[in-house]
Amino acid sequence: MSIYQIEVQTITGETQTLAAYKGKVMLIVNTASACGLTPHYKGLQELYEQYQAQGLVVLGFPCNQFAGQEPGTNEEIQAFCELNYKVTFPLFHKIDVKGEHAHPLYTYLLSHTPEPYRTGDIEWNFVKFLVDAEGNVVKQYSARTDPADIRADIEALLA
Repeated sequence: MSIYQIEVQTITGETQTLAAYKGKVMLIVNTASACGLTPHYKGLQELYEQYQAQGLVVLGFPCNQFAGQEPGTNEEIQAFCELNYKVTFPLFHKIDVKGEHAHPLYTYLLSHTPEPYRTGDIEWNFVKFLVDAEGNVVKQYSARTDPADIRADIEALLA
């Protein structure tokens, strides 16, 4: 199975596969609107704006598994992101990223991240996964990794 076969639901409810992003470098992030790390939205949007034309797409997957920090509906999440952080990168339906009901995307990401770049867990909101243009998971970054600190890795994949 390839990452491109995984079905996801957009924040507005359409079902699609990640094949929509084939040939693009993907930065996949589990997000939350009421977290101390919520300002990461700003940095993620900056990366998207800077590198979108070169082939980067940021994909945000809201998740309410960490201290209930994403309690809103999909509509509320989308409105919050647009109003507060001017988010234009794709957002998706709220999902679980760990445990018994973990979305298949996150099961895939965790099992396909190479050593030594795999932590083996989603420890909090804003864990980031970088996937190359061929669909290979390249690296997992901790929740606290500032989006700007991923810039060099993104540039290397876009080169």
